[in-house]
Formats: sequence, C-alpha cells, structure tokens
Amino acid sequence: RFSQMLHPIFEEASNVIKEEYPDKNQVVFARVDCDQHSDIAQRYRISKYPTLKLFRNGMMMKREYRGQRSVTAIADYIRQQKSNPIREVQDLEELNSLDRSRRNIIGYFEQKDSDNYRTFERVANILHDDCVFLSAFGAISKAERFSGDNVIYKPPGENAPDMVYLGSLTNFDLIYAWTQDKCVPLVREITFENGEELTEEGLPFLILFHMKDDLESLEKFQQEVARQLIGEKGTINFLHADCDKFRHPLLHIQKTPADCPVIAIDSFRHMYVFPDFSDLSVPGKLKQFVLDLHSGKLHREFHHGPDPTDVAPGQPIQDLASSPPESSFQKLAPSEHRYTLLREKDEL
Repeated sequence: RFSQMLHPIFEEASNVIKEEYPDKNQVVFARVDCDQHSDIAQRYRISKYPTLKLFRNGMMMKREYRGQRSVTAIADYIRQQKSNPIREVQDLEELNSLDRSRRNIIGYFEQKDSDNYRTFERVANILHDDCVFLSAFGAISKAERFSGDNVIYKPPGENAPDMVYLGSLTNFDLIYAWTQDKCVPLVREITFENGEELTEEGLPFLILFHMKDDLESLEKFQQEVARQLIGEKGTINFLHADCDKFRHPLLHIQKTPADCPVIAIDSFRHMYVFPDFSDLSVPGKLKQFVLDLHSGKLHREFHHGPDPTDVAPGQPIQDLASSPPESSFQKLAPSEHRYTLLREKDEL
C-alpha cells in the first residue's frame, strides 16, 4: 500500500528533476519491483518497502532517503545532492580558520580541468556527509604543490598532524579507500537518528556505553579497538553511545547509567556484556570477546553455561535456565518482517 502511495509522487518528482537536469547522465530515477526481482532486493539488503536508495558512480550510498515523501521534498533532496560538495579556497589563509572539530580533506591542484581533480570530485561526492572537502588551484595552491598535485587530511584537533595521500590521484579506488579510512572513524557514535542506518549495514554492534563527558573511557576504547580489532573491521561495527540517551538498551542488560562505562555486543538476537571494563586493556581480552561472538561461544554459554574446557577441574557446569537479554536493535535490523522501533519520550 505504501509503495502504491509513493509511486505517483516519485514519478512526478522525477519529471520535475528531468526538466531541471535534462541530460540523462545527470540524474536517473528508477524503480524496482522487488517481488519480481528479489535478487536485486537481496543484493542491496532491501527489507522494507518502499525504500529510496541513492547511487553515485555505481556505488550505493549508506544513507538512504528518509525525508518527507512529497514531490517538493524529494526534488529538493536531489538538488542538494547535485550541489558542489567541494568549497574552493581563494586564499590559503582561509585554512587557518577551519573547524578543527570536523574532518577536513584539502586538495591542491594546478588546474580544475584535470583528471586528478575529477577523481577528487568523485570521491567528495560520495563522502561529503563524513568530511569537509576543500580545494585550491593555480597560484593559490602553488606553495602546497611542491611535488605536484597534492591531497592532505586534517584530522580533528588543533594540534593533530596533517596526513598526506601518497598514491595516484587518478586511481579512484586507491584515493577513495584512503579518504574513506580518514573520513569514517573506526569507532562511530550511534544515535537515534543513525541507528536504523547502522543496522542496515548488517553487522553486529560492539558498543561502548559511556557518559557524554567521559571522554577518557571513549579514548581507551578507541585505542584498544584500533590495537586489537582492526582486523575485524568488516565483521562488526564499533560504536559508542550516550548512557543517558540509551537507558533503554542498558536496561536490557540490567545496567543503568550509574554502571557506565559498559561494553556490550548486540548481535541483533541477544546482547552480551563484556565482563569488566577494567579488563579492556588486557592484551587480547576484547578481541577474544568478539571472536567468541563469531564462533557462537557467547550464544552457547548464555544458554548452556561455560564450555567444559573453560570449567576448572571438579567444578560443575552451570545450566542457565534463562536466555540472554534480547537485542535492543533487533526491530531496526534487516529482516523479512522488519518495522521501525518506536521510542516514547520517557525512554529517552
């Protein structure tokens, strides 16, 4: 029913945009009947209908369209996506006033009409939600082009050192991978706004619940994730959450903000608690926690008690009658009967 309601709105929005961008290579509107083409739905993990996805240069963007379902709103969204994601710098002095709380990518080019800049522009079009992109050309950029066109990353923090891209500027795959690594932090914050988006990536969560002003625990968590779990980046999402805002998920694991910091895994079936935050820096401890998820050990031990190999000689195996806490994000996760988790104000 909702797909049928959206169909004429989507078609009218496409007509509006077609008038503004008549070149069919600029913007393409397309629709897929997922009953007839279930292979396409499975490929892109489409599990609710209707879903509006944005593709750039053949790549599906992580952020789907969740705005108002009206002709005006959809058309405005496309206009916004067509705007230039790169701010041109007219004087290098402008870089002294950058917002250093953001991630900044700066390209220095001899000329705008070049393969190097076109590749940089493609990358910026995809990652502009995660980084601020700037560029300088010709005489303005000359001081920074001591060995040719140059791209640098300015990480957050006033005293954080710049990082230089050393690969080919015409190799899209290389510069995209480098930029994505810089723009998308290893440990991301989960909020009510992006929670659904993160679940759609289809990976379980390793979450640090911490108080908003407890930056020390967050820094320790980030360091240990980078040290112990960098190899698991494609198998689990590393996240941190505000204990005050996420009281409800904490209740699922019988915790309150007073217990924070707390580390837990949400597998979308159950939630598993890291036994002791103070063990975070014990070599291999956090990694083993994640490996135990992948091997099924966490699920097995919650239902049937410790594995025999983990029990001291003569110690009986505990039989747990109760199940582990249910997932807090299961209702948001991709599934055949998926629906959106509703939040009452008193849960915030």
